[in-house]
Amino acid sequence: MLRCVVLDDYQSVATGYPQWSAYADVVTVDAISEHLNDVDELVERISDYDVIVAMRERTLIDRALLERLPRLKLIVTTGMRNAAIDIAAAAELGITVSGTESAVPTTVEHTWALILSLARHIVQENTTLRTGGPWQSTLGVDLHGHTLGIIGLGRIGSRVARVGAAFGMDVVAWSQNLTADKATDNDARLAESLDELLTVSDVVTIHLKLSDRTRGLIGAPQLGAMKPTALLINTSRAPIIDQDALRDTLAAERLGGVALDVFDIEPLPADDYLRTAPRLLATPHLGYVTEDNYGTFYFPQAADAVAAFAAGRPIRVLEPDA
Repeated sequence: MLRCVVLDDYQSVATGYPQWSAYADVVTVDAISEHLNDVDELVERISDYDVIVAMRERTLIDRALLERLPRLKLIVTTGMRNAAIDIAAAAELGITVSGTESAVPTTVEHTWALILSLARHIVQENTTLRTGGPWQSTLGVDLHGHTLGIIGLGRIGSRVARVGAAFGMDVVAWSQNLTADKATDNDARLAESLDELLTVSDVVTIHLKLSDRTRGLIGAPQLGAMKPTALLINTSRAPIIDQDALRDTLAAERLGGVALDVFDIEPLPADDYLRTAPRLLATPHLGYVTEDNYGTFYFPQAADAVAAFAAGRPIRVLEPDA
């Protein structure tokens, strides 16, 4: 019988999927709802478990932690990659790492929720209405006929582009390897450079993987090149934008609005400036947090991965980078 613990189950839903009971003869499942920053406390709470289910990149599972968990045999991560897990160290220590697939491209929908909320001042107007403030206190920003700039035209960015085109926006896209043909195939046109995209766009949304090439890609010069009325949205990874430059931009109110779903520290500390920054719409990393996605993450795929491991036939195994 394997003992399994689900980390960072913020909504306390992981163990509620009734299908886990199908594997009750091979695994027992517990969950920890709070995020544990203290490594010693984390080790104390999880050292008696054979299996960890890691929700995305909420907890760092590095070599130092793995070496303190001699009983650990299997890590299942929601998604097919997780930068917070040292897969090479796990392999050296004889720990299998398995992944799960995402059910739907939910971040696309959340991206548009943020764009529309910024453009129409939804949060501000709702708050004003509910607290007895003035009727109609803002002017919305039009999307039709304006320019949407997409940084990264992959699985998510390409779908964002098609929605923008449906709104009647002029869609421009850029990334280091993007070609004009691929842009055209996704209802966009290729910007000659990142600077061009930032200069002409009324809405800029980021959809890149975090890597050495993309870390700090948007710094003070890039933020300064944007229109003062432009909206900036990041549902990808926080470090793609230089965080000091972002905070300076928000403090100076140099953009029309910024929407963030990702942060350099998560959960965001209670005293972090981003909790009160002007012209900022912030959500607590909700891009993938939906019923369908969780239904895939936790069951059947996380449970299947544990059962397959117990049977000696691990599935969707993640290998260290060569």
